[in-house]
Amino acid sequence: MNNVVMIAYGFPPEGNAGSYRPLRFVRQLPNFGWNPIVVSAIPSHYERYDAALLTKVPKQIQVIRVPASDPWQSLQAYRSQNLSRESASHEKILSGLGTKPSLFVRDSIREIVRTAEAWWYHPDMAMPWIQPAIEATIEASKRINVSVIWATAGPVSSFVVAKRSSLETGIPYVLDFRDAWTITYNAFEARQPQWVKRRARRDMYEFLSGAKAVVFRYGAEAECFWRAYPGALDPSRMHIIPNGYESPIEEASFSASDKCTVLYAGTLPDYRYDTLLTALRIFKQTDPVRARALRLVFVGEGTNVVANEAEALDLTDIVQTAARKSYSEITSLQRQADALLILGRPSTMSGYELFAAAKLFGYFKTGRPIIGVLPQDETRKILNHLGVGTVADVDSVQDICRVLGIIIENWSRGTLSALVPDRKACEEYSSERQTATLVRALEGLPAEKEFKPGANAIPPSLRNVIGQWAV
Repeated sequence: MNNVVMIAYGFPPEGNAGSYRPLRFVRQLPNFGWNPIVVSAIPSHYERYDAALLTKVPKQIQVIRVPASDPWQSLQAYRSQNLSRESASHEKILSGLGTKPSLFVRDSIREIVRTAEAWWYHPDMAMPWIQPAIEATIEASKRINVSVIWATAGPVSSFVVAKRSSLETGIPYVLDFRDAWTITYNAFEARQPQWVKRRARRDMYEFLSGAKAVVFRYGAEAECFWRAYPGALDPSRMHIIPNGYESPIEEASFSASDKCTVLYAGTLPDYRYDTLLTALRIFKQTDPVRARALRLVFVGEGTNVVANEAEALDLTDIVQTAARKSYSEITSLQRQADALLILGRPSTMSGYELFAAAKLFGYFKTGRPIIGVLPQDETRKILNHLGVGTVADVDSVQDICRVLGIIIENWSRGTLSALVPDRKACEEYSSERQTATLVRALEGLPAEKEFKPGANAIPPSLRNVIGQWAV
């Protein structure tokens, strides 16, 4: 059996979206004759700690965890935890005294701190884990015969670990992009001075040119990197592996209920839901009977803002919110829902067209209708490919109302199964198929479907960026 060291900063018990891709590969690779050894991080704090996810890691898989924080980040994590516990009570006290905390001062100080961090940490906030991860990778390579090193980013510091470990050991490395780093908008990168950004692009050129293979999520993303880093990539070494889900797909079954429940689970602040709320208000005014049969449930980070906006729009009878929940709890909620909601990034964000939330692919497994309120992005392309007819233009309130009407109508008739995405098309995104493609990359075989430069259009929001860099 071949051995691969998998460098994955985020891995269970971290429960954020970035952990699921390496977890799926780790679970499937032994079936393809590959033994993964995972090098992961012990961060200053977990974004979404979920101990239950550890049960999904096969017991025979070795996971090497290395420290990934420094005194500054540990202090910030401690302060953040304390503030989250105390802020609600403090603001209540201040409000009772007729005083409100100065958000301007607080935000100004926070921005100064974040800018200082962007200047100091290179290439990202995960910088402290680079050397421990390199040492762990080299040590693992001495104990067993490692054929290849695989690294997934973000954070892009994982690529630094892969390249430096490869130079020390002579073992080739494969890069896996979960985000279009250095190309699309990133708040941390946006705060960096120009000289740091130029250095980051030079580093990226070296990462790409030295890799045995490079994995992108979509053809458009691969096209962006091909044009942004001319000469760094060989089309035969470029593989396309979108995010996926673990099969099998569940059979669609819907329980009788008093309301049609649509579920959204995940973060909200970086997504567009403004027109959805406006559409709900109009739907309630123009079609009150069907509106009374609708329930939208938002679960996750930032839902308190949605709750406040829903109250202002008199939508509390339709919109419900809850704090984030564990993976198992979300899975249970999805099975109880009548339909699942997916949203897109705002068009003001550079590279929003390349986005497709990881949760989308988990939706495929549930065998339930998917409602998309989206711009022209990768999520919309994928749903169109699956034959989903409940996708609305995010900028059209009328179109959103139309889709809501379709869902309610089919729910009332008991025909929601007719809206479920095409099963065969969904199977293209199974973890088994994705891992088979990854194995070709690990073995140095040409991509199953060779990337053809120029075959994919550059997203409009990136046309003024791609091709103008001095890399």
